[in-house]
Amino acid sequence: MPTEMPAETRLATVTLSLAPINAAASLRDQAYARLKQAIAQTDIYGTREEIRLDEKELTEALGVSRTPIREAMTLLEQEGFLRTVPRRGVYILRKTKKEIVEMIHMWAALEGAAARLATLRAPDEDIAVLRRMFVHFGSKTPADQIEEYSEANITFHQAIVELSQSPIIVDTIKNIFMHVRAIRRMTIAQSDRASRSIVDHMNIIEALERRDTERVERLVREHSLELAAFVDAHCDFLD
Repeated sequence: MPTEMPAETRLATVTLSLAPINAAASLRDQAYARLKQAIAQTDIYGTREEIRLDEKELTEALGVSRTPIREAMTLLEQEGFLRTVPRRGVYILRKTKKEIVEMIHMWAALEGAAARLATLRAPDEDIAVLRRMFVHFGSKTPADQIEEYSEANITFHQAIVELSQSPIIVDTIKNIFMHVRAIRRMTIAQSDRASRSIVDHMNIIEALERRDTERVERLVREHSLELAAFVDAHCDFLD
């Protein structure tokens, strides 16, 4: 008989953004890609409640049977995005504060290396795109457009990694991106971090434009380490 869920256990109601998949390609692979993208776009740290995935809802949203959904969830669990609780179901995996801080430290090292390579490999026109990401904010402060700025902030960091033109760095960093992205989004509005963030971004862009390899690596690394310090000092709710 299934074990009844304890009364004190609270579950968050989260609707993943999903679209039916194309049956012409591997159903498992498509389900995996859609689920992973949807999880990455979900505010998994915005609530302390457990976020449980409903298999029936997923099959209806994606328009496939349960088999490819289960296969996709198995892959995502192996990669550390989901966890299975016997007799309760499958949940989106959230990291502890210590794990998040360690992941940001890893991100800082990898993004710093990516920025260094970008000064050696990225075309001028690709670096120029970084500056255009923030032009439309105009005279308003980031805090006045926090949601829009938060997305630009995340896109900025992802773009630096891609400018490295290093498949190894891109592949290594992708599985921690979901958690670091969620934490960046959640903390950007706190303690005037948005205003300080855009100053850091401008300094990074200028260093990239000057092809200042040593400076840009240091600036990028220090920028992410500041986030790690902030999480360590202010995000006890993650435990």
